[in-house]
Amino acid sequence: MDIKGFDDPLYEHFSFMADTGQAPLRVDKFLMNRIENATRNKIQQAAKAGSVHVNGAAVKSNYKVKGGDTVQVLFAHPPHENLLVGEDMPLCIIYEDDSLVVVDKPAGLVVHPGHGNYSGTLLNGLIYHFDNLPTNRNERPGLVHRIDKDTSGLLVVAKTEYAMAHLAQQFFDKTSERSYLALVWGDPTDDKGTVVGHLGRDPKNRLLMTVFPEGDQGKEAVTHYEVLERFGYVTLVQCRLETGRTHQIRAHMKHIGHPLFNDMRYGGDKILKGTTFTKYKQFVENCFKVLPRQALHAQTLGFTHPESGKKMQFQSELPEDFVAAVDKWRHYAKHRID
Repeated sequence: MDIKGFDDPLYEHFSFMADTGQAPLRVDKFLMNRIENATRNKIQQAAKAGSVHVNGAAVKSNYKVKGGDTVQVLFAHPPHENLLVGEDMPLCIIYEDDSLVVVDKPAGLVVHPGHGNYSGTLLNGLIYHFDNLPTNRNERPGLVHRIDKDTSGLLVVAKTEYAMAHLAQQFFDKTSERSYLALVWGDPTDDKGTVVGHLGRDPKNRLLMTVFPEGDQGKEAVTHYEVLERFGYVTLVQCRLETGRTHQIRAHMKHIGHPLFNDMRYGGDKILKGTTFTKYKQFVENCFKVLPRQALHAQTLGFTHPESGKKMQFQSELPEDFVAAVDKWRHYAKHRID
């Protein structure tokens, strides 16, 4: 969206509508809670330059945002994610035909450009390797779904408009199959369970998703989990997605008291279970070093092929960092003396 003025057009980089119940809050603080990787200093500089607008007018950084306000960040250049450039990078392609590609994404690779990550993303690599990828409703070529930067595992990418529409419909209709392996803190009471709870942005920190059990906010979200192996203080579980919301497994498992191991954003990077012994603390710190990210891996992906109608299922091996952490906990549990 570009806004024509008397001078050059201004391009919208961010736009937020304040909730009706929003207590008055400085616009710089309001934006810090909503824009990833943004610093207060950068936001204040943008406001000083006239780039922060509320209800169509430029404001200073001390402006108090109220419920119903529309807050925009506008610059003279288009958003970086609109300027997609192909980049030659190795991609782990486990299947490809004329309609689609299945990619095994390593942890640490961002799926698509966004604030603070304008190059070196999976999408930059896909554009380099494949011509004329169809565009989804977010202007992201080929992407049917996404997984978080620090989650490893499988993604399907559409190569044609028809495949894009067909696959997107399967995800919407919940007929695709997506299961993940997760290492979580604690020892779940039940061997199997289902977490049902609407997910939406946390009102206090918009970079987090939170559960609204009453279903009065957010979107419907359902996660089925099954315990695979218990290590006492942590547990290896398989999570099957019925819906595919942002941070769904991470937020749902935290909600039931079992945050993902080393999930910094959801509190799993602290020692949440175990003993107070220094030796134990060192052991956990070593596990954090071995697996320096949330313990989540998109292991299984299944769908119906858009052209052939054939059921397809793909598996991804657990990456080395995840295997190493699980092995350490397995060894610890076997030799543990409390």
